Amino acid sequence: MRRVFKISLASVAAAAAFSVLLVPPAADAQQRPGRQEPQGGSDRGQNADGSPQNQRQRAPRIAPLRRNAAAGPCPYVKILYDAARYVELTGDRVSASNVAYTGEIEGLNSDCAYQADEPITVHTRVLFNLGRGPQAQGEGRTYRYWIAVTERNKAVLAKEYFDLPVVFENGALTASVSQDQVVVIPRADATTSGDNFEILVGFDVTPQMAEFNRTGSRFRVNAGVLAPSTDQ
Repeated sequence: MRRVFKISLASVAAAAAFSVLLVPPAADAQQRPGRQEPQGGSDRGQNADGSPQNQRQRAPRIAPLRRNAAAGPCPYVKILYDAARYVELTGDRVSASNVAYTGEIEGLNSDCAYQADEPITVHTRVLFNLGRGPQAQGEGRTYRYWIAVTERNKAVLAKEYFDLPVVFENGALTASVSQDQVVVIPRADATTSGDNFEILVGFDVTPQMAEFNRTGSRFRVNAGVLAPSTDQ
């Protein structure tokens, strides 16, 4: 499901007044690192990354977004480390046997488009890997995540939450889900470029979960083993 997340012009105006950058020429903005076309001559027989053409390329973890032309740089789009993983524990001990539901933001793609003084439209695609452990109840879980727009490295301008319903079909312990969202950022004027802003993505976690993540602790998405059935 795709939703459009719009923030107010009043919020953006404050950020624009603080840091205004001139929009670079479109030709410069469209050049992206790692996407250069292979050159002729000695590069013949190689892929764009310099590897031999007969070398099998690793499939991307998440489908790429369609590329759009923008008149300037796009906002920075990142996964917040403290909220990159979701580990729901029961009991008073951190162990695999006490894991209920888990989740990890496995991939994030983004692209943007804007011209003249148009709003910045950012398309995002987020890949979630989700799991259920021994203490999970039922075959489904509605996770929750958020997307926030900030003045780069400063104040949060807007934040919106999204539900992520997941069904672990046929007794599966893991599931992968991707979701597309559209973020619309109005600009005070044509000189306000995308790199004034940052877009952060993360799970809706408790303070305890955030601290667990912050310390570098983690469980795999398929942590634990479901308890054997006692039915005869």
